[in-house]
Amino acid sequence: MIIEIEDLCKTYQLGDTAVRALDGVDLTVSEGEMAAVMGPSGSGKSTLMHIVGCLDTPDKGIYRLKGEDVSVLSKDRLADIRNRRIGFVFQTFNLLPRLTALENVELPLLYAGKRNTRDIAVNALATVGLTDRMKHEPNQLSGGQRQRVAVARAIVTDPAILLADEPTGNLDTKTGDEILSLFLDLNAGGRTVIIVTHDEEVAERCKRIIRIRDGRIE
Repeated sequence: MIIEIEDLCKTYQLGDTAVRALDGVDLTVSEGEMAAVMGPSGSGKSTLMHIVGCLDTPDKGIYRLKGEDVSVLSKDRLADIRNRRIGFVFQTFNLLPRLTALENVELPLLYAGKRNTRDIAVNALATVGLTDRMKHEPNQLSGGQRQRVAVARAIVTDPAILLADEPTGNLDTKTGDEILSLFLDLNAGGRTVIIVTHDEEVAERCKRIIRIRDGRIE
């Protein structure tokens, strides 16, 4: 298993109210799996994905990533794991507007102190079919092209897991289908892909649907 979660709990304090975002979650994800995470607003799916992505830590429980218990690590160590093992794709792309597509994709490599960053970034853009748009800035690209740049940036460090939060949410149906097909291709190449989505059609194209409600896996 690439992800092993046992009795995961997370509570947030909102004023005088304690909100139990996760309430004893148990979950395993196999290496090379493609899964969708679905649930209504406030169900806990975003909290779960933040913990899976090492962006947050649980109050209780165990989270093992490739056998390593990451639920007890320091912020610096979690940042290192995020950079090396996890790629993120967001609904709003999160590209830096004054950098070209190539420069945006290079950034994670520079943070990681890698060499030959330009060649690696070029290859990542080729993987998502954007070789002819490398020197374009985000405002010169369509929504689908910007999301392809975001996918290239997510995979450029060759992470074990690709986490996507509503990756088709800001796209029209045709473009969204193209982006989903790209995730399917990446998964077919052996990469573990987890997609948070409200779209049943997107979820149904994944190999597994994980439904969460009131902080628990249904």
